[in-house]
Amino acid sequence: MAAESFSLHLPALVSMCILALASSTDFNFPAVFNFGDSNSDTGGLIAGLGIRLDLPNGQTYFKAPSGRFCDGRLIIDFLMDAMDMPFLNPYLDSIGAPIFRKGCNFAAAGSTVPVTVNAVSPFSFRIQVDQFLHFKARVLQLLAKGKKFDKYIPQEDFFTKGLYMFDIGQNDVAGAFYSKSFDQVVASIPAILVEFETGLKSLYDQGARNVWIHNTGPVGCLPQNLARFGTDPSKLDEMGCLSNHNQAAKLYNLQLHALAIKLRGQYPDANITYVDIFSIKSNLIANYSRYGFEQPLMTCCGYGGPPLNYDGRISCGQTKIIDGTSVTVKACDDSTEYVIWDGIHYTEAANEFVSSQILTGRFSDPPFADKMASLMKNKF
Repeated sequence: MAAESFSLHLPALVSMCILALASSTDFNFPAVFNFGDSNSDTGGLIAGLGIRLDLPNGQTYFKAPSGRFCDGRLIIDFLMDAMDMPFLNPYLDSIGAPIFRKGCNFAAAGSTVPVTVNAVSPFSFRIQVDQFLHFKARVLQLLAKGKKFDKYIPQEDFFTKGLYMFDIGQNDVAGAFYSKSFDQVVASIPAILVEFETGLKSLYDQGARNVWIHNTGPVGCLPQNLARFGTDPSKLDEMGCLSNHNQAAKLYNLQLHALAIKLRGQYPDANITYVDIFSIKSNLIANYSRYGFEQPLMTCCGYGGPPLNYDGRISCGQTKIIDGTSVTVKACDDSTEYVIWDGIHYTEAANEFVSSQILTGRFSDPPFADKMASLMKNKF
């Protein structure tokens, strides 16, 4: 399938997915509360730290930087659109009178699950949960003042009826390799998930009953990690990705899945869905040409040329002196041909593919939309 035809068909497929969902599972959530890292950050880190994120970030859809580390929309944007809901405003962005009626995004790029010294983001999952607690308390205070704030904030029952989404762990797994051996990284996973479980329980105590947990993707396929750790070919798998990094991600996901099952047993009144993002993204990278892409591992907006076009000294959109020469990092001519945007994050085209696969329900536990199998099997 050509990249152009893929781009034309996918929005229609997303629409078909949500129509099937409406008949097979309750997707009528009044609000969404999201927690995570850059995979779902719609502007939190940029607002919270006041840092710059320049074009070409945002060029594809927003036509300007949107606070997303992407050329356009993220997976969460496509999911919100599929639920016929507006994009989530970041909790940390106070400019433009943000409306939180349909939910709030607490995700921040660079975030880890536990508080981590010298992390890119100070907004760990623990902090994001604390921000939610403050957000909810403040909302209830405003609701008590009358209806004048109704169009800006959620209603009280939205905190119980809403969907709580989680996409965090990538930085915990990938970042650990910079200071730990493979065995040490694996040994650190249980403590990370204890912290995650503590946060989930806090949210349950605050009324969270609809929980959607994304596992972490194949971090060994990110050019940032390949450039740093992939110089020895023996460390790479058949896809050209780092074997140890991906194995650590799989072990993290295995324990995360076990936690989701455990929590279902503890909280039978909660709907807890585990989504296998790793399998979706691995399938995309392994079979990229089938899905209309041409470059599975090379960076679209990067510097250095093939095979990775990534240099950790300079980021997408930046201008710096590199080896005595002024360099400005620009985007590739056609980002729809690339899976990877900036060496760490996916392009809008790749995010659209991933979201379409999520919406089939086939990568979820428990699965949903069984009828989607026959509808989708000949589409990709």
